[in-house]
Amino acid sequence: MERIILTHWNKQTGPEPIIQYPHKKPFPMKEIFLKIWARHELNKESSMIEFIPEEGNNSYISIIQKFEREIYFFLLEFQKNNVIGDIIKESPDILAIISKNLIELINTNKITRTISEAFNAIRNYSKLDEEENLISFFRDKIKFTILQILRNGVISKSNLTHILRNEYGFSTINIDLILISFIRENLAIKKNMHGSNECYFLIKDLDCTRIPPKNLPKEELGDKTLKYYTEALKKYFLEYNNVSDIENKIIIQTVLLNKDAFLLLKTLRENHVSVNDCLNILNNNDELFNELIDKRFIYESRGFVFILSDTRFIKFSPSYIIKKLVKRYNNQEISLNEYMTHLKLLTEQVNNQPKDIDYEIV
Repeated sequence: MERIILTHWNKQTGPEPIIQYPHKKPFPMKEIFLKIWARHELNKESSMIEFIPEEGNNSYISIIQKFEREIYFFLLEFQKNNVIGDIIKESPDILAIISKNLIELINTNKITRTISEAFNAIRNYSKLDEEENLISFFRDKIKFTILQILRNGVISKSNLTHILRNEYGFSTINIDLILISFIRENLAIKKNMHGSNECYFLIKDLDCTRIPPKNLPKEELGDKTLKYYTEALKKYFLEYNNVSDIENKIIIQTVLLNKDAFLLLKTLRENHVSVNDCLNILNNNDELFNELIDKRFIYESRGFVFILSDTRFIKFSPSYIIKKLVKRYNNQEISLNEYMTHLKLLTEQVNNQPKDIDYEIV
């Protein structure tokens, strides 16, 4: 995605671009805005249209909004054949909500920060790399906080928004797009409930674990190197305590929150590297290099570095929520309908899993 542009439609003079993010380029030519307006006029039954100019490499998605008797356009500019179009196919209402929220802030001092947040949220939402999407649930503070809240059981969107804004100080302008990412990854379900309207239910929890590497070092490295590495690998996983890893947040703190460390593991999945190449990937961070060795993520021998324990995300049924639901219902924090709905969703998840397996390694 190239940029977001907010434009006011003046009934006398035509389009008046107000603000864009990023601010690097001039606004599009007036002719572009006029053609987008004409497209809206021809499709009055829809507030959202797509415009693909014959010339150039960019396309536009435009959403028309009315606010205080004025007409505004919310424009997304992106390169032709970009995956941003998937957002509209999956959740056409999300961009409408974001554009409405943005335009309502058009005359406030919040608009500059909010339009940059909207741009980054939409751009990140369109990523194709599943692993990168899952990492965002740990790196993104608001996503991580929402995950913690959802672990307490069913919650209405209005209550969730209130908690995020008042207890954590988060802007909730892009809350719909953020919540869609939970649905997209099959972590949560949205249902409209009588009395509390839109509610969210956690049906899969997310954490991370270690697994043995898929590829072993090549034999030409020498029998001793391969032997020592194999022995270290067997010894580590025979003694591996997955529960301790999760409780201590070792994987999250050491690998997932450190982009260099995670990039190194992704590189080592394909092949071993020299110590010099390893340090280059880690930006010559010797302390991080030694930490990864000490915590058994990598193995170093004879000037080469190997992956010792790979990291993978794990989705599992959050059956622990059932006790929390009982307590919250007894305390009259949730209705009987909310309690029974979430209980049913959780039991259905368990019943649909193969016997004795309630998790999925991604």
